[in-house]
Amino acid sequence: MEKLKTYVAESWDEIKNKVTWSKYSELQSSAILVLVASTIFALVIGAMDYVFKTGLQWFYKEF
Repeated sequence: MEKLKTYVAESWDEIKNKVTWSKYSELQSSAILVLVASTIFALVIGAMDYVFKTGLQWFYKEF
């Protein structure tokens, strides 16, 4: 049990004193960047899916 107490105390000390936390504005800009990149990626994947689906539907109707 003593090891657990030591682990928690050392972890808390590291979180309070040794970790560098980002500022809110930096987190906001990073979140916006991730949102934009995810949206672009989803649109590209969706467009590829639509093209393949349409192409395969055309192919099976013709042959």
